[in-house]
Amino acid sequence: MIKSISILPGKNRAGINEKFERIDIYQGEIVGIVGPTGSGKSALIEDIEQLACSDTPTQRKILINDAVPDAGLRYDPKKKLIARLSQNMNFLADMSVEDFLKLHLKCRGKDTGLSEKVIFYANQLTGEPISKDSNLTVLSGGQSRSLMVADVAFVSDSPVVLIDEIENAGIKKHEAMKLLSGSGKIILVVTHDPLLALSTQRRIVMKNGGVEKIITTTEEESAMCVKLNQIDRDLLRLREMVRSGAVISAAEIFARNVVTAGDGF
Repeated sequence: MIKSISILPGKNRAGINEKFERIDIYQGEIVGIVGPTGSGKSALIEDIEQLACSDTPTQRKILINDAVPDAGLRYDPKKKLIARLSQNMNFLADMSVEDFLKLHLKCRGKDTGLSEKVIFYANQLTGEPISKDSNLTVLSGGQSRSLMVADVAFVSDSPVVLIDEIENAGIKKHEAMKLLSGSGKIILVVTHDPLLALSTQRRIVMKNGGVEKIITTTEEESAMCVKLNQIDRDLLRLREMVRSGAVISAAEIFARNVVTAGDGF
């Protein structure tokens, strides 16, 4: 069981030592990784995925439960502890959704009947329904990522999940984060979305290939995030109405106070 992962500092792109002693992330915690394009966000999660041991370009070291991980955890696919969900994900296997899930469940030593639950929850994340008989190769990008989020939540034993820009994945990001966080995993999410960033307990700020600072989310930010998330959900609802061909009236737009003059946002 992984109770914590720790990131020990390396060097940024200019070869300068990073400005922190260590970052400890604990079971059940969600941490954001933010910064401009090219700031080193992907390199950080790659270090975590590889369980770096001062042997990557950043020279960072990753600890598991405050210890250097065993070599088997790094190189044996059967012992892989970390799942990564990228924004670009497509299946190559020529098989049905149900057959894929049952095979994965069998490999994990779990009841194959759980496949129905995975498909049900995947369909809560995408506007395009997924059928158990659908071939994996014909799933859209949004369907594929929805299926993998549900698979990670209910099938995968990986206690650490790395998520790369879920806001660009074509799925319902709020529901996806809620589904993943309910399983007690350690979650790190790379994001440009301020709502996702403010929804995390802490956020790691990247700059020039290195960790610039670590910010703990304030009470004021959390309170503001509640209001902003409601606005975001209302906008998502309107987007789905437009996609379905509905004609939108002014009364519909303001029905749930999507935008008001007094919001201040």
